[in-house]
This record gives sequence, structure tokens and C-alpha cells, in this order.
Amino acid sequence: MSVEFLLTSIVVILLPGTGVLYTLAIGLGRGFRPSIATAFGCTLGILPAAIASIVGLAAILHTSALAFQIIKYLGVAYLFYMAWSIMKEGGTLDVAEDKTAIPTGRTVLNGMLLNVLNPKLSLFFLAFLPQFVPLQAENATLSLVVLAAVFMALTFIIFVCYGACAAAARDYVISRPVVMTWLKRTFAGTFGFLGLRLALSDR
Repeated sequence: MSVEFLLTSIVVILLPGTGVLYTLAIGLGRGFRPSIATAFGCTLGILPAAIASIVGLAAILHTSALAFQIIKYLGVAYLFYMAWSIMKEGGTLDVAEDKTAIPTGRTVLNGMLLNVLNPKLSLFFLAFLPQFVPLQAENATLSLVVLAAVFMALTFIIFVCYGACAAAARDYVISRPVVMTWLKRTFAGTFGFLGLRLALSDR
């Protein structure tokens, strides 16, 4: 496995996207342990895209406008739902000392759906992974599986770090309601913007 693959993967994962935003939101709103569940869910959400790229289904998304559009608009709807869930009273980013816990399974599912309902993730893997398979590789499929597994492991580790940083700032946020208000507006606005951008994109 090349150093170039590891460095490129880390840079890609570090870039703020829906998964990063949701992990930060959960870390701020719920604390460190729920953010781990979110990181796990976001990592699981990569699995369908990785499998799709490995077996060639991502190529279908690339050539089938209908398949791409269906998944795209499901993703758009979910991003708008996430924006609403952050802004509503008692939502994802409400912070309080006695906050009632959200079931871990639901947190994992939300994180997973953010990535599952992102058609561009499949296209990303289709373009990204094959570049790092050695030409002399005897089993290209096995090489792709290993690369995808490493990418997912890095995703989980980095997202846990994001969640830890957000959770560390939680006490500061709790004591400053104005900061919380602006954070909610920022996160909700960003999810709404990402949904709008996805809706208006061709590919």
C-alpha cells in the first residue's frame, strides 16, 4: 500500500462534508460517546459505495441518468431533513446537561444514511480506488477490498477525533446560549446548502 494512497485518503476524509458536519453536531449536542456511534455509522455508510465500485455498479450510476437521479434526490431530501432536525426544538444540536439520550442505533443509522444516500460517493470510489491498484497486482479485486477497508478505518479514526474535539468544546457551548444559536444556524444552513447544491448538480 502506497504512502500516496494514505495521504490522499487522509486529506479527502479531513475535508468537511456531510459526515464530518454531522459528527461535529453530535459531539457538540450529545457528547463523545454518541459521536463515536455517528463515526461508526458514517463509516458503515461508505460500505455500499465501496462494494459498488468494486463490483462495477458505480459504472451503472455513471451511465444511468435515472439511477443517479433517484439516489440523488433521496440524498437531497435527507440533507434537508438533517437541516430541519438541527434547527427544531429538541433537535440534534440542542445542548443541555440533562439531555435525554437518543438510541445509539438511531444515531448510527442517521450517520450511515448520510453516506448511503450520496451517489457521488460511488463515483468517487470508482475514480479513486483503481488509481492505487498496482499494475502487477495478481488479484485486483482483493487489492480494491484492502484499499476500501483501509479508507473506512481511516474514516472512523478521523471522525472519532472530530467528535472528541467537538465534545471537548461542549461545556463552553452549554454556558453560552448565543454560541449555540449561531452554531445551529450554521450547521442547518450548511446542510441546506449542500442539499441545494446536490439538487442542482448534474453529476
